[in-house]
Amino acid sequence: MSKITQRISVFVLVLVSIFNANAQQKTATKLLYTKIDTYLSNGAKNGFSGAISVVKNGEIVINKGYGIANKKTTSLNNPNTLFDIGSNTKQFTATAILKLVELGKLQLTAPISTFFKELPLDKQGITIHQLLSHTAGFIDALGRDFTEITEKDYFEQLFSSKLIATPGEKYNYSNAGYSTLGRIIEIVSHKPYESFVNEQLFKPAGMFQTGYLLPKWDATQISHSYNRGIIDRESPITRYQKDGVVNWHLKANGGMNSTQNDMLLWHKALKTNKILSKASFKKLTTDHMSGYGYGWGVKTSKNHGKRISHNGSNGAYAHSIIWYPKEDLYIVYVTNANSSKVEYLGYAIAKILLNENHVPTPIQNNIFSFIYNYTEQYTPNTSQKLLTILTEKYSSDFTHAGVLNTLGNLLLRANKNLDWALELFKLNVQRYPKDGNLWDSLADGYLANNLKSDAKKSYQKAIKLGYNGSTEKLKKLK
Repeated sequence: MSKITQRISVFVLVLVSIFNANAQQKTATKLLYTKIDTYLSNGAKNGFSGAISVVKNGEIVINKGYGIANKKTTSLNNPNTLFDIGSNTKQFTATAILKLVELGKLQLTAPISTFFKELPLDKQGITIHQLLSHTAGFIDALGRDFTEITEKDYFEQLFSSKLIATPGEKYNYSNAGYSTLGRIIEIVSHKPYESFVNEQLFKPAGMFQTGYLLPKWDATQISHSYNRGIIDRESPITRYQKDGVVNWHLKANGGMNSTQNDMLLWHKALKTNKILSKASFKKLTTDHMSGYGYGWGVKTSKNHGKRISHNGSNGAYAHSIIWYPKEDLYIVYVTNANSSKVEYLGYAIAKILLNENHVPTPIQNNIFSFIYNYTEQYTPNTSQKLLTILTEKYSSDFTHAGVLNTLGNLLLRANKNLDWALELFKLNVQRYPKDGNLWDSLADGYLANNLKSDAKKSYQKAIKLGYNGSTEKLKKLK
């Protein structure tokens, strides 16, 4: 055989090997797609609503939406649907801080007294690093996401609050700490927080549907949220637009909105060091204390190496990012109908991808959604039948008073099916007659149905059982 013939034979063998490897890879990818899609499609029949994106070995395995984005318009979830990503906002804040470090405008060892005047002595030495790693000792939060507060009042209240640990000694998750980082970004960059992250992070990554107020949102892609698959709430984007601002209870620590496609671009930008150097990315994803890096949770397993992950939720939306660098595996999961049954499905997907023999537990309809749907179809005089079904079919979930109390209060807040809300409260006090909180809820139910005399008696019963929260309500009723 001539040398030319030998070379041709080798070349052909190489081509055949490449072809076979590609064919095997495509078959494996298709199999994974089918497993994930079947699992979530079956879950959608039981109320699951959201989206999943998976990248494995640089290839998109699946990028798909499930269920309803907006019941009013009947639009469906898809890779361009806009979801609240919750505390996954923190990794943007942490990355922006490291960007300022790279630009020579900030040091991680800098104390916050550099940026804020007249700080109490116990807070003067808190460093940027401690804020990033949740070791500053700050409380978690000052108030609810949309409680109105000025910038001045927010930081005055925060800095006058008592530290829950000595800075640097313990890990204590703090949304307020990340809001402080957001303000530092503004002070150092001389730009609003969102403007800086948009300019330095999102635009270079090609992410044009991520943020609070700056993006030109595609209104047709804005999802509504359905807490436990029940109550219809508009996207926080609508609230931001109405208010014209994002207040400091939320800014820089949570509440940004994004799409699955944008979060895939975020992964690509970090992986290719498009927005941060390798050294900075290492700092971002190093366990600094108690399994936390800078805006990322960091854990290591024997079989799969480092796992970089973070979750975010406001109760109605839930968002997870899970990244195994060693496995070259990246997962973005989100639901706009959050419940305990679906909040952490991203990790169930990870198990499917990491173990070909893993069989996930089927997604079940949550008990709250079942009860709500029952109240939509039947009248309150069938409540005993409902109780029987819950006892028999939802025995593992129907173990405490919180189920009926939560559902009843959700109905009250939505001003919907008020007769059923009252009936649920009645059932609950029958089951747990010595719980003052439940008698308080029953009184609220009577009051919502304009039965003031019964409300008064129930508030009195709640007080007698030691529930002091009924005292002011009873005074107002009188």
